[in-house]
Amino acid sequence: MLAAAAVTQFVVALDMAVVNVALSAIRADLGFAPLDLSWVVHVYALTFGGFLLLGGRTCDLYGRRRLLLLGLGVFGLCSLAGGLAQAPWQLIAARAGQGLGAAAAAPAALALLTTTFTEGPRRVRALGVWSATNAAGGALGVLAGGLLTEYAGWRWVMLINLPIVAAALALIAAVPAEGRPARREKPDVLGAVLATGGIGLLVLGVVRTDTHGWGSPATLGTLFAAAVSLTAFAFVESRAPAPLLRLALLRSRWVAGANVLVFLAAAGQFTAFYFVSLYMQQVLGMSAAATGTGFLPFSVGLVAGTAVATRITAARSPRASLVPGALLAAAGLAWFALISPDGGFLTDVLGPSLLTSVGAGLVLAPVAAAATTGVAPHEAGMASGVLNSSRQLGGCIGLAALATVAAHRTGTATDPAALGDGYALGLAVTAALFVLAAAVAIVALPRHRATQPEPRPTTSTDPQLEGTAS
Repeated sequence: MLAAAAVTQFVVALDMAVVNVALSAIRADLGFAPLDLSWVVHVYALTFGGFLLLGGRTCDLYGRRRLLLLGLGVFGLCSLAGGLAQAPWQLIAARAGQGLGAAAAAPAALALLTTTFTEGPRRVRALGVWSATNAAGGALGVLAGGLLTEYAGWRWVMLINLPIVAAALALIAAVPAEGRPARREKPDVLGAVLATGGIGLLVLGVVRTDTHGWGSPATLGTLFAAAVSLTAFAFVESRAPAPLLRLALLRSRWVAGANVLVFLAAAGQFTAFYFVSLYMQQVLGMSAAATGTGFLPFSVGLVAGTAVATRITAARSPRASLVPGALLAAAGLAWFALISPDGGFLTDVLGPSLLTSVGAGLVLAPVAAAATTGVAPHEAGMASGVLNSSRQLGGCIGLAALATVAAHRTGTATDPAALGDGYALGLAVTAALFVLAAAVAIVALPRHRATQPEPRPTTSTDPQLEGTAS
């Protein structure tokens, strides 16, 4: 189960990063219009972020293993379709399908982990492995994207998913089937429509700020519609008999604090990846393959930080790793903000990469443990969907907002000095986000881990047999 969940999260994280480096080659081969090319990235973020809450709750109601198999199957088929695409619309449709598959698979994998491993050191170690593969997938996605685009062709950034998905499916096939629900609750259809529509509109409004400014009628109208939909969702969920998201879940300091923290950390981490990649290519003049290789130290640091965080969290509590990790990542990003146009990889990238990555690794593993602390087994998918939604929204909103900040500093200039100045400002803001994340951990998270709640007795109203939580 642990191997299956880890491989699933690896391929989902890989796919979020691997396409970015290949965009220029995709545009040249398929004939994308300049303004349409960004949708290769945006449509994945839109469907993945929009359907995560629905995916999380659906796996609680209809079976986590079942939804994990379905999500991975859809993800694999759409990866194949993307690799064979002959027209822009075909690739965009395939990317949308990948996002839907990932929205089902990611929360189902995390929910299976949290119900398979009871709270305490065993769950912390399992989530440490899951977090390490998640971090490695994101970091290695940049490396794989650069190498595949340069030496094998852009189609392999899609086709590389197929053997990984096949391995995950083979592992899941060896996992024993879950017990059947005693009675299947009626799905919260209205809540699903409002949540998916609201989150989708929020992501759409944010990711389109590269073509429509933050103050444009299109952006403001989309964000207002998102706010209305999400407000209506909260109202409906407070009265629904079987809600998509039980609002009382967010009253837990562990759940609420961890989700705010992961939102801030994802905003900082996703944006840092973006700015450092641009700095290496557009200021230092490194090739796509060299840029991807340059992220290898970052990958090593992430895994090392995750391993250390697992030991700290198992012995003490998630907060004991989250606070120093966020501050260490902030220090590394502040170092990154000193980049200069006449710098080099060894002087401006390697050192801050190692410091930032170790700090980020210290945050990634315990934040998943914190977000699932005290959550009852029958709501594991719900909590997993919320955590994944917070991470995805943090990445989308943070990247869009800070890209605007950097572009405003750069203005119309295209010389390396001006570009580097904009990237440095963006990296300085990401450092501030991690400082804020450390403050959230100090204020919101309890000093000590909560005790495991007593499982509810299995009745005819339980969505999932409690025997699957052993």
